[in-house]
Amino acid sequence: MSPMERAWRGTKNDWRLHVLSVFSVAVAFVCLAAALLIVVNVDQMRERWASTGRASVYLKAGSTREQANAIEKALRATEGVVDVRFISSDDARRELAGAGQDPVLSAIPDDAFPPSLEVLVRGEGANATLERLETGLGTLAEIEGVETYASLSDRLGALLAGGVSASLLLAAVVLAAVVSVVSSTIRLTLQRRRIEVEVLKLVGATDSYVRRPFVVEGAAQGAIGAALAIALLAVLFSIVSSHFDSSLAVLLGVSPAFLPWSWTLLLVVSGAALGALAALGSLRRLLVV
Repeated sequence: MSPMERAWRGTKNDWRLHVLSVFSVAVAFVCLAAALLIVVNVDQMRERWASTGRASVYLKAGSTREQANAIEKALRATEGVVDVRFISSDDARRELAGAGQDPVLSAIPDDAFPPSLEVLVRGEGANATLERLETGLGTLAEIEGVETYASLSDRLGALLAGGVSASLLLAAVVLAAVVSVVSSTIRLTLQRRRIEVEVLKLVGATDSYVRRPFVVEGAAQGAIGAALAIALLAVLFSIVSSHFDSSLAVLLGVSPAFLPWSWTLLLVVSGAALGALAALGSLRRLLVV
């Protein structure tokens, strides 16, 4: 009988114990997968704002269209600037409030929507160009302020670093949890099959032969637990994303994204590897090598 067949037979006999183990592993992986999901979305936002190559030049209240045209002409003549678009106060209100037909956004006073020039920069020196524009435009009397979104990208980068650190800590917790749960389950399973193991040893079975089905069971517990965690997280993500406000997506510049398939595959493989190693480690202490 192959190790897979022996593992399947043993799992059917102790299915309640294995279900409890899979559930415990899934709870641990849900925490890790949720942290990774946050990291993925924060990184997406950071890349979006770091690569915008865009600046918003806000004009002071009372600035005339002629003054805006003069600044626009100067910006178009700047090296690296590929497009400049004038947005009036009314246009800014329609773009924001009209995105989601939100009455709260529609009630914001007119002063919150100053006229602006949206500048698009492309090329290798885009960031340097934006810095020069910010410095130069800041000295003009008609300019209220310049936003290049570099500070937002830096803050998101710091948040991303914190998220990565938290994910690494959670990975260590998940490692300990999976090893503990699977090891305990395999030890209990081995005790229940003590007679079967002793018979196998009496007829000349090697320790390797005895261990294989238990290792397969441990790997299955880890992989199924990780897959179950991803499925549960996908359901929760679907519920949350279905209620995600479109106007908020416009403000952030991105929409929520689920874990890449490569990350989900890595989580399942990691669960299987951890389960197999945990089972092997517990058996080495209980069986003579």
